[in-house]
Amino acid sequence: MNDEVVSALSVDQAARILRAGGMLAFPTETFYGLAVDPRQEDAVGRLFALKKRERHKAIPLLISRLEQLPEIATAIPAAYQSLIERFWPGPLTLIFPAQPRLPRALTAGTATIAVRQTSHPLAQRLIDTFGFAITGTSANLSGQPPVSDLSLLDQEVAAACAMSLDGGATPGGLSSTIVDIKNGKLTVLRQGAIDLASF
Repeated sequence: MNDEVVSALSVDQAARILRAGGMLAFPTETFYGLAVDPRQEDAVGRLFALKKRERHKAIPLLISRLEQLPEIATAIPAAYQSLIERFWPGPLTLIFPAQPRLPRALTAGTATIAVRQTSHPLAQRLIDTFGFAITGTSANLSGQPPVSDLSLLDQEVAAACAMSLDGGATPGGLSSTIVDIKNGKLTVLRQGAIDLASF
C-alpha cells in the first residue's frame, strides 16, 4: 500500500496505540522501524526486550520537524547547523544532549540522544499526529538484518506490534549515517546512506 493512500483514520489509530503504550511498525526513508512513545519507560522496556537489544545501546528517535528537537534535546551544537541545513530531513542521525526527563533506558545512561528528521511522508504524518518524537530503531531482532518490506518482518516482531503502517517497500540500502561531536570535532560513528567524507 502506498503511503499516500494510508488513511488518516489509520494514522490516528496508530497515534492512539502509541499513547496507550503500544508498539507499531512503520516505514522510514531507509528501512521499517519500530515505534513506541519514548516518554513511557514501560514501552521502551518492552522494545528492548522484544529486540533482545543490549541495554548499553541507546534507542534513536525520529522527528518530523525541527521545532520538535528542543522537546528531546537540551541544545543544538553549532557544529551541526550546516549538516542539518544540508541533510535534514534525511538519513542522517545526530547525537544531542538529551532532555533529562527522557527515560534512562532510552539513552543507555549516556545523557545523549540520537535523533534524525525523517523524510518519509508516512512517518512524518505519524509523528505529527502523535505530537511527539517516536522511537526509530529498526524493525528486527538485534543482530538480524533490517527489513524493507512488511512481509519480511520476523514473526515475533510482527506479533508484538499492535499495528503496522504499510508504506510499501522502503529504499533499503544503507542505514542512516550517525555523527557525534568528539573533542569539539564532528565524528562519524557509523558510515551509512550519507557519505560525509567530502563534506
